[in-house]
Amino acid sequence: MERDEIFDKIREVLVEALSVDEDEVTPEATIFGDLGAESIDILDIQFQLEQSFGFKIAQGELFPEGVAQNPEYVEGGKLTPAGIALLRERMPHFDVSALEKDPSVEQVQSILTVEALVRFVDSKLAAA
Repeated sequence: MERDEIFDKIREVLVEALSVDEDEVTPEATIFGDLGAESIDILDIQFQLEQSFGFKIAQGELFPEGVAQNPEYVEGGKLTPAGIALLRERMPHFDVSALEKDPSVEQVQSILTVEALVRFVDSKLAAA
């Protein structure tokens, strides 16, 4: 499947799940900030991605859970180098370079962009 086709399907999923307009779903749009998703929406998006592309997404595969609550990975409201390394390892489809500049926990949601979803789906399809 070509990247444009993947993007188009992801746009359909996000328009449905988040009740946003098609033109709001751009590659650089953040899922939480720009498109207004809430944590609960991730489950719906994950389910719809599974249905649209025909693969399973393991719990924590799309967006790792519990990192922010682990003192090894977060200290004083900021990700530690070990926390950034863990995100880089678990989420190779995300661009975590922004977290190296501003490692605040609030920034973690900003790395979930539409482009990151495209890369995630592309890698899942390539592995199938």
